[in-house]
Amino acid sequence: MIIDTVLYVLGTGCAWRLVPHDLAPWDVAYRWVRSWTADGTWDRVHDALRERVRAAGGRDPQPSAAVLGLQSVRTCQGGEAIGYDAGKRVRGCKRPLLVDACGLVLRAVVHSASVQDRAGARLVLSGIREAFPQVGLVWVDGGYVNAVDSGLVGWAAGTEGVEIVAVPRNAGVKGFQVLPRTTFVGPPGVDHRAFCSG
Repeated sequence: MIIDTVLYVLGTGCAWRLVPHDLAPWDVAYRWVRSWTADGTWDRVHDALRERVRAAGGRDPQPSAAVLGLQSVRTCQGGEAIGYDAGKRVRGCKRPLLVDACGLVLRAVVHSASVQDRAGARLVLSGIREAFPQVGLVWVDGGYVNAVDSGLVGWAAGTEGVEIVAVPRNAGVKGFQVLPRTTFVGPPGVDHRAFCSG
């Protein structure tokens, strides 16, 4: 019953207090979610499910490569995580995501939209080899690696022991391009703020 309630809140994005009465009481479900988050249960369940999906697809349960991408998300909720992303003209937060080649999330970080993309990349890549020892390659789009600032590449190789490879854009196309291996992060699908509303 608790899991059904959590899935309902995640799927609909409703406030915890608006959970239908045929599900678990909102305060009980919310208390369990907070407990499972604090003790790492959610992380362990997520990791186990990701490994099972990879194994069912004929892949090694542990990824050897990853893809780094970013979402800029509008939000009206306050706090330190609110900022302005001038490049995308978004007031809100950014979510750097590290996924495997199947698009399954390895790591996610949420920070202010005013934080530079390369700084957010360092946050999500920090300690990656401890968590995923086989990851040796991370694909990124060209925004993370350029002639002006290649510090991320050197930092990742020296500190984290991973190689950053930029997937090149097609020079003849203007605007948004679907790049192989990097366009895994689409529009935000689930309102993760649901865990904050009460």
